[in-house]
Amino acid sequence: MSEAMDGRRHDKVRTLRQISLKVGIVLSVGLFCLGPILWQAVTSVKLDQDLVRIPPIFPEQLTLSHYERVLFGSPIAQSLMNSLVVAASATVISIVVGTFCAFALARLPIAGKPIILGLVLSTSMFPPIAVISPLYLLMRELGLRDTLMAVGLTHAVYSLPLAVWLLTSFFRQLPAELYYAARVDGCTPLRALLTIFFPLARPGLAVAALLVFIYSWNEFMFALTLTASDSARTAPVAIALFPGLYEIPWGDIAAASLVVTLPVGALAILFQRHIVAGLTAGSVKG
Repeated sequence: MSEAMDGRRHDKVRTLRQISLKVGIVLSVGLFCLGPILWQAVTSVKLDQDLVRIPPIFPEQLTLSHYERVLFGSPIAQSLMNSLVVAASATVISIVVGTFCAFALARLPIAGKPIILGLVLSTSMFPPIAVISPLYLLMRELGLRDTLMAVGLTHAVYSLPLAVWLLTSFFRQLPAELYYAARVDGCTPLRALLTIFFPLARPGLAVAALLVFIYSWNEFMFALTLTASDSARTAPVAIALFPGLYEIPWGDIAAASLVVTLPVGALAILFQRHIVAGLTAGSVKG
């Protein structure tokens, strides 16, 4: 009897140790990932004189002056609107064009599909620094330099291969019998896409749209090169060009970074179910 009780006690201790180890690992990974964001949050509410001395790590007195300067005393509000317009337009263009291309590559009888898909993906493998000079000259000749259209089109073109690749894989995971049944019932390929495959592909579309939006929202090099005024600069460029004649405004930069991060975080939370469904679609076959 005592041996059985000792065995159960040993099992409970071992289970508690395993749970503690797992919780410790999860907390460590979470702290590692969220550490920079937490540090930015602490920095954004510190007084200017507390930014250059440690301790204290956590401020004894909180202030919102950095957020006031960022939102009302700098062009960051205009830059946020510019980023929203650019990211939204790039996402719409990439998803609309990418959906048609992906459906054609996944379901239509086209010769050389692997080669076409490989060529589409290879266009995104060129580093931005390799194409920035001819792209700048092209936009200048078209009269689009220092406009939101130039940045939006560039982001859409550069993110389109990713959208095509993701959506092609997702369309291939949907049952091919649905397409054949729709064709037998008299549906054209376009109607089959819009009425049957498009509703079923919402998780994949959400994943592709969010990835394109995040890329466009955070992109820096194209936005910096193709814009020259506050009326066209996006948020990452505006943060990089924050004024600092005699010192770097760390508090303002931290506040601006958090303000710019909030829309992307809100989108990720809002579309969490679709993202998980889109990333795990086809991973388990019945």
